[in-house]
Amino acid sequence: MKVAIIHYWLLNMRGGEKVLEALLELFPEADIYTHVYEPERVSPAIRKHSVKTTFISSLPFSARLYQAYLPLMPLALEQLDLQGYDLVISSESGPAKGVLVPADAVHICYCHTPPRYLWDLYIPYLRQSSFLTRLLMRPLTHYLRIWDTQTAQRVDRFVANSDFVGKRIRRSYRRDSTTVNPPVDWPSFELVEQTEDYYLYLGHLVGYKRPDLAIRACNASGRKLRVIGDGPLLKRLRKMAGPSVEVLGGLSDAQVRHHLSRCRALLFPGVEDFGITPLEAMASGRPVVAYGRGGALETVIDGATGMFFASQTETALNDALKRFEASEAQFSPEAIRLHAEGFSRARFHRQFRAVLDDALAEQGQSS
Repeated sequence: MKVAIIHYWLLNMRGGEKVLEALLELFPEADIYTHVYEPERVSPAIRKHSVKTTFISSLPFSARLYQAYLPLMPLALEQLDLQGYDLVISSESGPAKGVLVPADAVHICYCHTPPRYLWDLYIPYLRQSSFLTRLLMRPLTHYLRIWDTQTAQRVDRFVANSDFVGKRIRRSYRRDSTTVNPPVDWPSFELVEQTEDYYLYLGHLVGYKRPDLAIRACNASGRKLRVIGDGPLLKRLRKMAGPSVEVLGGLSDAQVRHHLSRCRALLFPGVEDFGITPLEAMASGRPVVAYGRGGALETVIDGATGMFFASQTETALNDALKRFEASEAQFSPEAIRLHAEGFSRARFHRQFRAVLDDALAEQGQSS
């Protein structure tokens, strides 16, 4: 089969790019199409493939200002020439699924989430924007929302990365989906005998992930916290951090694994679509203290691999940390890691292949 994978942009290695790597293992000859591409910021596994970009990449400062070109991305996607491909997989959380696919090809959308800034987080995004951005955002998002809904009809099968996202797909697009959770590369993480006295926040430093909540809670309680990640809130969070909090910024993969394996627990205070980071912590044998909504409900087992807190407040998070510390000795690193092993690459490949075979059978093809 000739396979094309459409990925929104390739500028870092976060959860979506790790799923892309797993898809490329299934389809080693696949071509990749994306809006903007910086080879040095992605893995060798991605770089060895043919990567073609839309005209967005030729616009001024596209690697830095790509989000400003969002209104042009629908047009850019529809200019891609996908003739000759048997299978098109769109990796969607930014604009990706709106490509025009040959009539005899199968189009599967692996949906990390319908775009948050158009749907359930539209109001928070609007509220946090400048006056000029808000002025432009209202008409543009209205147009993009119509396009996003219409292009959902171009997809043969939706695959959701979690049941939580499956509900978003149903609400936004009125389409059913099959859940195939992202894989965690658990063998690359290690168990250590001796942990250290600090909690860890790990993730992109943006508002909806709530790194500020982790910092405020640890400022208030004096608990030691290390914050790893880069993003638009980095400078503000460094100013917020009290004496017990270190904001380390972006670190290498090896440094991240070191901190993950030695923390007391990972703090996961946002509402995530799925959240690969808790599974990476669990692959390191470390528990997760998570806000009890979203994808965390599908990965964390309360009392066995972590604990939930019920509201996004400093008090609720610190109360959960007190409960965790009172029962910390009961958490088994080996049992926690075993749970993470259940989200293996082999399982991802098997489940995605089952969806593909079903879609191909419907069209009378064979994989």
